[in-house]
Amino acid sequence: MGGISVWQLLIVVLIVVLLFGTKKLRGMGSDLGSAVKGFKKAMSDDDKESEKNQQDADFKQESLADKKEQTDAFTPKDQEKTKDNDRV
Repeated sequence: MGGISVWQLLIVVLIVVLLFGTKKLRGMGSDLGSAVKGFKKAMSDDDKESEKNQQDADFKQESLADKKEQTDAFTPKDQEKTKDNDRV
């Protein structure tokens, strides 16, 4: 009760085949398959392009810890010189 039995599914399939014909159903199946293949290919091509763009970037991503280490490498004299240059 409430579920679809195997016999009901067979009747629906038979009606669909009678309405559309096997040639038309085969053509629709192949069209759907080629559309899915094209979609998958486009998605994989897009992934490859984005990876290539990330590798080709001219800048290097640095973490905040790396930047802090670079600023800690300056002596107080160097820091004063940079401050003076910034003011000018």
